Amino acid sequence: MIDHATVSQILDTADIVDVVSDFVTLKRRGANWVGLCPFHNDRTPSFYVSRAKGICKCFSCGQGGSAVNFIMLHEQMTYVEALKYLANKYHIEIKERELTDEERTEQTERESMLVLNEWACQFFENQLWESRDGQEIGLSYFRQRGFSDATIRKFRLGYCPEDRSALYKAAIAEGYNRDLLFKLGLCKDDQRGGGYDFYRGRVMFPIFNVAGKVIAFGGRTLKKDDHAKYFNSPDSLIYSKSHSTMYGLYQAKRAIASQGKCFIVEGYADVISMHQAGFENVIASSGTALTEGHIHLLHRFTENVTELFDGDEAGIHAALRGIDMLLKEGLNIKVLLLPDGEDPDSYARSHSSSEVEQYITDHETDFISFKTQILLKDAHGDPIKRSQAITDVVKSIAVIPSPITQTVYAKECATRFEIEEEVLLREIQKHIRKNRDDDFNRREREKRREEAQAANAEGTASDTDTVIVARPTSPKNTLLTPALFQQEQDLIRYVVKYGMCYFCETKTETDEEQSTTVVEFIQSELGMDMIQFSIPTFRKIFEIAIATVPEFYRDYEQFHLQVEKESDDEYKEQLKNIDPTGLTSAEIETKEQEMAGAINSRVSTKLNDYRMSYLERRLCSHLDDDVRNTACDLVSEKSPLSKIYSQYGTITSDAERLLTLVPKAIYTLKDAIVAVQIKQLQQQMKTATSSEQSLSIMQQLQQLFATRNQLSPLIGDRVISSL
Repeated sequence: MIDHATVSQILDTADIVDVVSDFVTLKRRGANWVGLCPFHNDRTPSFYVSRAKGICKCFSCGQGGSAVNFIMLHEQMTYVEALKYLANKYHIEIKERELTDEERTEQTERESMLVLNEWACQFFENQLWESRDGQEIGLSYFRQRGFSDATIRKFRLGYCPEDRSALYKAAIAEGYNRDLLFKLGLCKDDQRGGGYDFYRGRVMFPIFNVAGKVIAFGGRTLKKDDHAKYFNSPDSLIYSKSHSTMYGLYQAKRAIASQGKCFIVEGYADVISMHQAGFENVIASSGTALTEGHIHLLHRFTENVTELFDGDEAGIHAALRGIDMLLKEGLNIKVLLLPDGEDPDSYARSHSSSEVEQYITDHETDFISFKTQILLKDAHGDPIKRSQAITDVVKSIAVIPSPITQTVYAKECATRFEIEEEVLLREIQKHIRKNRDDDFNRREREKRREEAQAANAEGTASDTDTVIVARPTSPKNTLLTPALFQQEQDLIRYVVKYGMCYFCETKTETDEEQSTTVVEFIQSELGMDMIQFSIPTFRKIFEIAIATVPEFYRDYEQFHLQVEKESDDEYKEQLKNIDPTGLTSAEIETKEQEMAGAINSRVSTKLNDYRMSYLERRLCSHLDDDVRNTACDLVSEKSPLSKIYSQYGTITSDAERLLTLVPKAIYTLKDAIVAVQIKQLQQQMKTATSSEQSLSIMQQLQQLFATRNQLSPLIGDRVISSL
């Protein structure tokens, strides 16, 4: 594993402008650089690169990030591969840190699995091309399906012999571990100290991860009486059916990235035939139903997805199942059904590429048109069925995360169904609230289950009732309202952008003064009321930031010493350039002071810039996808300047107003938590069943209103107490 020092050196050395310029022609525009976005068909420059922030972002398609993120997206690399790419670019020696015993064991097993799968893939390929049964049975089958030899080799298709233990014996002879053969699902234990082949007599479809490593297999039977048409690898350290990958993604990733779109089909043969027909941006969900994990992975490559399914009843239901899941992740969805009796495999083989392309152009439709057509097919003259169809479409619109997109679809839906747009918008909002409540209740059930398990483990009882106290405690039992989300987002933005900036002096337990960073101050303030971020990614970012503080102080001290040495050398060098001829001692001293002042100013700027960029660079280049992408979005998002600072015409940066902005953001978050707790208690008051319960709730409300009144002057708001 790459050690921390090497990662830090890579992140500090990589120049975002230099990195992006290798792939995009950039032009200077003010403090930034701008060019055509490499991630979508950009006609006017919308891709901005900020050297000061160390990030890039397209303000049209939204893609971008740090130098690491850019290389991952553009070159379709993993995080580690991107780091190694940048290390090679800047001639940085990669140093691997010593792994713990646990990490070494897991890495050894993971790497061994990848090696064994690669060997198995070669074994299946050799059997297909070199054995008589492989040629007569496997190769013959693939060619009958219309696959060319080039296509067969491209997807590394193979054949597992009918012999009961051909692969098992060959693997053992090569020295491979029999337990790994069983864990990967290549073989089964015969309970007599040996093993037998799981895929015997089947043609083989290897499944690759994004980096091109073989992580699993799908085996298709050629026997009509076999009870299972396909066998697939079980979950393992290197493969998860619901998260790992989508079949064909390794072969399709560049086409998807360049075309900004992909097609999702059902089966292995569908992918292969479409690729062979010239449509390389086609993938399938590895022989399983589409999952959230697949969609998260797909979203890394494109936001535009077309579901391409058979035109029969099963294909229609498959398309309907995937629509809401894709919409929920913010993807743009279209649906394409093939003529009845056709699937992507058969249609691609029986038609020319131009015919397939024309059919896509003529029949590809948005999800509203598709759902409307399907759901209203049997609803003519039946108002109940028509109402159910409208409700079904409204439910789909309600899961879309973008309010603007929701409004556009609502307008189109209103036109199609000949219903008032306001009625639809009210229904959409009702379903949004229901979805939010359902998500909240689901999260609460999961949290309570975890708390109960933890309590049982400690041998104590678990109280799962909602507890509301008269101070802004962690909102673990509060509904995540838009206001609360906004306040958490504002505060975590200060953490990402200014976390390691100097904030103030605080006293230690021994009454000594010590410098405190922004993130340390926020930790202290939230800790007093035991507040945590509700949003998992925000919480993760904050935890990483806190854990980075000791590392920052060590690095900052080294950087400070380095800058001081450079400034001393610069001062000595400039002293030599002062010509004392004709100058009085006072004039010479003045020149020296001016020179020292300019150097000190540059030192101060360097140190401030280092503090400002330290946490931002690391979070925007973090290994965790959620952390990295969220941090990049927070840094690149332009928040409006407060009226109080812009109305007088004097504009100061957020960095200059941290002493005002950070405390206000903390108090505003606390106020938002209390507001939610008040709302919850007021709802409980309506359903109170006894006077004692009502009195208890009123007392808690009075305490919470008192807390809000204490917070209001700190955030500049007026609180109206109403019971």
